[in-house]
Amino acid sequence: MKSYILISLVCLGLIDKPEPYNGKPQVIPGRLECEFYNTGGEGRAYHDSDAVNNGSGKLNPANGMFLNEFRMMEGVDISYTKDKNIDNTEFNKVQPQMNSLYVGWTVPGEWIKYDVVVVEDGEYSAELMYTANGDGDIAIEIDGKELSPARVFSTNDPSDSIAWRQWHHWDKVNIGDFELKKGKHVIKLMVVENGNMNFDYIEFILQ
Repeated sequence: MKSYILISLVCLGLIDKPEPYNGKPQVIPGRLECEFYNTGGEGRAYHDSDAVNNGSGKLNPANGMFLNEFRMMEGVDISYTKDKNIDNTEFNKVQPQMNSLYVGWTVPGEWIKYDVVVVEDGEYSAELMYTANGDGDIAIEIDGKELSPARVFSTNDPSDSIAWRQWHHWDKVNIGDFELKKGKHVIKLMVVENGNMNFDYIEFILQ
């Protein structure tokens, strides 16, 4: 009965159904920007442990700036890379672009979905631009099929004496190879173990 009611409400337009952000699926090969997850809300486009965006509108105050207020009424926690020795330090293994939005405050059990279009059949490697204050696991699900979890290694650097900056040491890691068919797909990014990670983008590269 509950499933029937939910389907009916979606059909009536009373509950948002998942749609690509701004109506445009992200394109593979290329970068899947983690902050451009689907619209549709909690339980449909994403699952977050709380309803507050801990970045947009909180850490980054609501002051009219696009970067500070990006999707601030949604539960997925979003911030952006900053200069002044915050995200552009010597402790990065890969230097991020400044003012680049990313998903943060991740904990196990959280997930986000993306509508994508693959333009060419083939095997793709996937590289995650991230930070992690401790080793952890994530998993990718494609069209409802969950694939093996991928290890995300800590970027913690004990030579950095500033404790909060341990969440701002950027690196890239290969999270797997995927056989993808041309056409539309839904990708689900899941936090499996530990969390304490920030996700900027996943770059899908045709092999």
